[in-house]
Amino acid sequence: MTRHFLDVEDLSVEELNDLLTLAEQPVLPKVLTGMGVAALFEKPSLRTRNSTEMAAFALGGHAVYIQGHEVGIDVRESAEDVARSLGSFHRIVCARVFSHQTLNRMVAALDAGGINVPVVNLLSDWAHPCQALADLLTLREVLAPDTSGPAALAARSLAYVGDANNMCRSLVKAAMAAGMDVRVASPAGYGLREEELSVLAWTATEDKWPGTLHTTEDPFEAVAAADALYTDVWTSMGQEEEAATRRKAFRGYTVDERLLAAAGSEAVVLHCLPAHRGEEIAAGVVDGPRSVVWRQAANRMTAMRGLFAWLLGAGATGPGLRPPPEAREAR
Repeated sequence: MTRHFLDVEDLSVEELNDLLTLAEQPVLPKVLTGMGVAALFEKPSLRTRNSTEMAAFALGGHAVYIQGHEVGIDVRESAEDVARSLGSFHRIVCARVFSHQTLNRMVAALDAGGINVPVVNLLSDWAHPCQALADLLTLREVLAPDTSGPAALAARSLAYVGDANNMCRSLVKAAMAAGMDVRVASPAGYGLREEELSVLAWTATEDKWPGTLHTTEDPFEAVAAADALYTDVWTSMGQEEEAATRRKAFRGYTVDERLLAAAGSEAVVLHCLPAHRGEEIAAGVVDGPRSVVWRQAANRMTAMRGLFAWLLGAGATGPGLRPPPEAREAR
């Protein structure tokens, strides 16, 4: 069975820990030796592109960067044909797309054709799971450096302040799967929707996620005694026309020195970048001593390296884990 990674719930709690533990290893087997990784980008990127290419290189492979206009998904040819073509050349297909449905269609086409090539979501309008993996690695490093295993972050608290966007959704799932107490503070109209909360509640029950989730419109309530504060841009790519409206709606949601003081005395600050200093985060916070933003950025490559290796079967296969994909030669 080919394993794909479109969002955090594609992994069980045990698999998530297995993947993170694998990523933390200083040396991994060269599972991509002589093979390629397609890196298709409909949206521009800094960290995602570099982490993807360097992870492929670290595992002995070769990444091919493909701009969206070169392929023209559903203009020049269908998402299905793009996936089947890339699957003919590469061991892994990664894509940063406008619509999450594009990824679903790519997966369906590869699976229906018996093409044993994993699809990895580098970002969609719904999710940003690779960033969430890097976030968990960073939280494990700074909050639980002497603890390993599924309970490393158990009972720790994470406050997300800002737009409940694709990044937020994946982060919440990852943190809940890691056993964290998650609080999300967003202004009215910009929080997690009722249907999203229902899905999160259902998934947590079905997968036995040990964490908890609380939503509020009060950022100070969310950060009270929190171990970590997290924020993201108020206006994401494609929302530029809403920038002025969003700045007004998010007034009071800046992660600044006053909000940080309301958190735990040792609380750390995360931001997935790019950062707009003076909007969602104060310069003195993102550049301050409690910021782990650059460690977080570095972990994008660490996480991607672990993800690629795990998808290709380098991780443990203990109780509760589904088997890794078969070798390419067996397809």
